[in-house]
Amino acid sequence: MPRPNHAMTVTLTPAPADLWVFGYGSLMWRPDFTYLDRVEGLLVGAHRALCIYSFVHRGTPERPGLVLGLDRGGACRGIAYRVAAEKRDDTIAYLRAREQVTAVYLETYRPVWLAGDPKRRVQAVCYVADRRHPQYAGRLS
Repeated sequence: MPRPNHAMTVTLTPAPADLWVFGYGSLMWRPDFTYLDRVEGLLVGAHRALCIYSFVHRGTPERPGLVLGLDRGGACRGIAYRVAAEKRDDTIAYLRAREQVTAVYLETYRPVWLAGDPKRRVQAVCYVADRRHPQYAGRLS
């Protein structure tokens, strides 16, 4: 099983600021971290797709299942969580342990439009499918 490569993470927001996290799957109903705000959001430039072979949450190494991931192109509705600056490091560590079990996702910050105010955009941490990873399922029909 590949190990997480945290050297591939990208940090585009300053560390002392509050953290925004974008959730599009189980993070919507089970974030399991402390947050200040929970707002519907729209991520443009990636869409939710069954594009990840999984043997951690679904299936086995011999017969992998499919799970949702963010793949490039399109848009995705989800939930944006605002995390207090003092909880930032703990939240990132938790998300890496949860989302990077096999390093199939790239941790990145992307613009997310918040519902309620079409002019309000935040940079939120997202986990996007790594198309070079062996667990990337590609475009299945």
